[in-house]
Amino acid sequence: MTGWNKNLIHTSRGNFEVFIKGEGAPLCITHNYSEFNETGDYFAETFINTNKVYLVNLREAGNSEKASDPYQLSMLETVFDLEAIREALGFEKWGFAGHSTGGMIGIIYGIYCSNSLLFNVIVGAAAREYMTFSPDCIYHPEHPQFGKMQELIEALKRSDLSKEKRKELSIERTKLSLFNPERYQELFVLNVSKKMSASRMNYFSREIQLFDVTKKLKLITTPTLIICGKYDVQCPLTYSLEMNELISISRLIIFYKSNHYPFLEESDLFKKEFNRFLDDFKEENVQND
Repeated sequence: MTGWNKNLIHTSRGNFEVFIKGEGAPLCITHNYSEFNETGDYFAETFINTNKVYLVNLREAGNSEKASDPYQLSMLETVFDLEAIREALGFEKWGFAGHSTGGMIGIIYGIYCSNSLLFNVIVGAAAREYMTFSPDCIYHPEHPQFGKMQELIEALKRSDLSKEKRKELSIERTKLSLFNPERYQELFVLNVSKKMSASRMNYFSREIQLFDVTKKLKLITTPTLIICGKYDVQCPLTYSLEMNELISISRLIIFYKSNHYPFLEESDLFKKEFNRFLDDFKEENVQND
């Protein structure tokens, strides 16, 4: 696997670290609190054969701009930052794809800036807070693995962990979100080494408590592909069903042998469905011209 090309993009809202790989139409990918580097990202790697992927370190992640005020870490401000990056790169439009909390940013992007998007891909996400009323969610106290997940989260917060122990706990945590945990070594084979932006994570943990944009989903006018694993324990399927109902130009694909990582757990099917979505989208554009 070849590495990702590191760039510092100068925008009207500051400088942002962006990693580029692939060929084709431009596609922006990011995550609410991941900190990327030249090793890339599993989700982003999925799209490099169809698109030129721009993997963005958001404000307070990696070498990107810092936040002078806490509100700059909100999802809405994040979309404004992405728009500044798009403009600096000289694109009239680009696609967006997001997994989990990256998908939540994609939802906000679609609501406020559909005119800047060629298409939108939302994977394993939700348009509102997904824990409080969802016993199917692993972050809900009634979920059978809630205690185990909390235990691992608390353990990973410790600063005295050895690198080996941290990796071991992280793997154990990821396995809780796999349809078949025994496949972990088979699925996670790339040399990807991400970090987490603590300041962004802390802000998100507060913002999510009040998050609900379901009534605004009708404002999304860009073609939207919604993908979710049937057994997703982080953002349960019900939230993808809801989004598909409320977004006018959307397509929902359910992956029946996946949990939270359908792009790895059923990678061939994922790529096939994305390619079909792109083909249908291009065909529709030709008919409209």
